[in-house]
Amino acid sequence: MVYRRTAGAVSDERKRNISFVLTIILSSVYLIWRIFFTIPWSAGILQAGAGVMLAAAEVVTTGGMIELMVSRMKSKDHEIPLPDMPDALFPDVDVFIATHNEAPELLYKTVNACTFLEYPDKGKVHIYVCDDRNRREIKEMAGRLGAGYLGLADNRHAKSGNYNNALAHTSSPLIATFDADMIPRREFLVRTVPYFFIPNVRMGLVQTPQSFYNQDLFQFNLFSEKDIPNEQDFFSREINILRNATNTAAYTGSNTVILRAALEEIGGFPYDTVTEDFETSLRLQKAGYMTYASSEVLAAGLSTTTVESMIGQRVRWARGVIQSIRNTNAVFTRELPLAARLSYLNAYLYWWSFLCRMIFILAPILFALSGFRLVECGFGELLLFWLPSHLSYRISVEYLSGNIRNVRWSQIIDTILAPYLIIPVLLESVGIRQRKFKVTDKKKQRQRTAGARYLIPHGILIILTAVSLLHFIRGKYGMALVYSSVIIFWLGYNLTALSYAVLFMMGRESRRISDRIGAVEKAEAAVRGRTWTGETVDVSEEGIALRIKDPEIGESRNEFQIKRNEKFSITVTAKYYRALLNAVCAHAGRGESGEWFVTARVSPEDETDRRNWLQIIHDREHSLPREIDPWMTLYDEVSRNVQRRWSAVKGR
Repeated sequence: MVYRRTAGAVSDERKRNISFVLTIILSSVYLIWRIFFTIPWSAGILQAGAGVMLAAAEVVTTGGMIELMVSRMKSKDHEIPLPDMPDALFPDVDVFIATHNEAPELLYKTVNACTFLEYPDKGKVHIYVCDDRNRREIKEMAGRLGAGYLGLADNRHAKSGNYNNALAHTSSPLIATFDADMIPRREFLVRTVPYFFIPNVRMGLVQTPQSFYNQDLFQFNLFSEKDIPNEQDFFSREINILRNATNTAAYTGSNTVILRAALEEIGGFPYDTVTEDFETSLRLQKAGYMTYASSEVLAAGLSTTTVESMIGQRVRWARGVIQSIRNTNAVFTRELPLAARLSYLNAYLYWWSFLCRMIFILAPILFALSGFRLVECGFGELLLFWLPSHLSYRISVEYLSGNIRNVRWSQIIDTILAPYLIIPVLLESVGIRQRKFKVTDKKKQRQRTAGARYLIPHGILIILTAVSLLHFIRGKYGMALVYSSVIIFWLGYNLTALSYAVLFMMGRESRRISDRIGAVEKAEAAVRGRTWTGETVDVSEEGIALRIKDPEIGESRNEFQIKRNEKFSITVTAKYYRALLNAVCAHAGRGESGEWFVTARVSPEDETDRRNWLQIIHDREHSLPREIDPWMTLYDEVSRNVQRRWSAVKGR
């Protein structure tokens, strides 16, 4: 198979690999020292037991990162190039859109986008709305948009049952699957189908990244929508692609094309799990098929919009991954190579990382408040073994994540989620299973994204950490502070992550039903019989912002003028779409360059305009950040949060 490099120069790759190797060596030395020389066996069973738990947490956390580093070095940033393929070879494709109880207006956008999918012969693309609630209004909507409808009443097998029912009523050799909120770009099929025709490769599944056009809760609640990527980007655009090296790339339920014959060979979508997507890819791999994760974003959907729905989603993922790994015996089966089994062991242990994070928070608190020993060593030994490992680890994580995630944000996210995932992971691991599939609620409403009750665990932890820090430094001066610096460092580090968690759980008022998306497209505004040319600045389903660029503006007789609440019309023209919009002016004014800026509430003129307008909004690469802003400091982020929240309080 022929590969191509997609990122970085050879010299950067060499530096990265040197960093990884150094980190693996230093971390291994550190862990050997921790396990064999620092457990406080002589301090009693409680302290020795706590010391073992802390060392185990370090092994799990570091081992997981080492596995990812090895995968990165093996993959060498290589991806399979999209093969050239004659138009005549493109086969029939069934497009399945799964829906349970999602609102028709949410589903409309996805079905509409599927009808615009490019293909050499569009007669070979067969779109089906797979509705396991058998709703009349959904059937009518599908018919109006030119899509097929496969209804299923009283589905006891959730999404798997829905899709297996669709399999039984269709026959195309390839199947594309989309969740109800995931809107594909028009080139989705032509950028995925050719992978199935690579010679000598048993391609079972092609997964494109899960992308989102709205701010996720980490971006929104922490006022970081311009500074950090979506939290799921780290998995979709980094981790899942790294798993190509071990053929363990996961099916994530949407934005995917699957080979029907491969699905039939494994018996269809599995039932005995709440993450049928993850288990499907695992069973395909065991059957000898390749599951490939592409880095090209070709669809986007909605992130969860409340803390309650986000926690429910993560609990389902955690329980489902554990269920599926157990169902398939993925860690011990001989049907997978050793590298793949280790990858699945890491996937299983990842969900224990939240317990590890809680141990890391509580360990320095116990020592600072009561002298409870979890590590037995001198200050010099700690600096010799821990400090080099810690510093190299942080540098390597930066190389690993490609500026999508850094150590600080990883710790913040894990701290936010930890109190709510520990018990579900423990229960699932001992066989107390979640059996009911729960659809994630993604309905956007004007509401607060979190409630006060979610503050309780983090509030308790932040008080304990602050009290521990004050108690520990009290009365210490000079060298005593130096010898105490490691504990002080970890208390301060944890206090920072807990501060973010508290700010996150305070939530934020969501005032928009539709998200603004940055888009520059040709626009014409017709005001009182005169047409002015310009371009869009951002667009949404409810509104638009325009920059009027007509060269005649500035001459007094042709001065652009429009009043608040004045009605006018806008025509937006993109490469493939054109929409006429009825508009009501919300604001108009001059920018610094003398151009006029107008914001307006809009509604499409008719059904055709609505369909084109939705495509103008969503058939594009969305404008949220793809990398962390390297110039944003801890001080900037925290002070911005405090200022924005204080301004909101004063404005009430």
